[in-house]
Amino acid sequence: MKQKSRLYLATQNKHKVDEIKDLLGDLFDIHTVYELGLSEEIPETGNTLQENSKQKAEYIAERYQVTCLADDSGLEVNALGGQPGVYSARYAGESKDDMANMSKLIQALQGISDRSARFVTVLTLHHAGQFQSFEGEVIGDILTAPRGENGFGYDPIFQPKGFNRTFAEMSMDEKNQLAHRARAIQKFKSYVEQTGFFGNN
Repeated sequence: MKQKSRLYLATQNKHKVDEIKDLLGDLFDIHTVYELGLSEEIPETGNTLQENSKQKAEYIAERYQVTCLADDSGLEVNALGGQPGVYSARYAGESKDDMANMSKLIQALQGISDRSARFVTVLTLHHAGQFQSFEGEVIGDILTAPRGENGFGYDPIFQPKGFNRTFAEMSMDEKNQLAHRARAIQKFKSYVEQTGFFGNN
């Protein structure tokens, strides 16, 4: 039986770790950066999701000499010119408080009829000095008040197109059938399967 390739997830968000593990299933031997002894925050100083995702992957891969997959995701609201975007996690401040972020966004959209938005994920694989990126998105609308107890981030106020429930009202399995991260992960899995990218590492 072939040994699974070891893959480190370059994220310190435990919710993302759980989602990615669920999406990847048993394809890889998955580990977190905490197992590497990382205590400081992974830097993300880019101006785009793509830049941040690559920066995080490069930081972990080169510092610890491991194969890693980084994730940077953001919520882009059309009426706000794409905000909060790359600053989604810190929209209401450096504390990365989900409730504060949602409250600020709801306030910013008060009186605005266009509630359309998209969630975007950019994954970056760093392996043997090579980079490969994968992007996924899902279109939806921002609600005027949170609904649901599941998920994280903006999930309680994001309702995907064609559904009458928010991501926070769905189970992880339901969300992972259509969410932005799921779509990016599917592209990553297809790439690995089609190219044999990991070889025999």
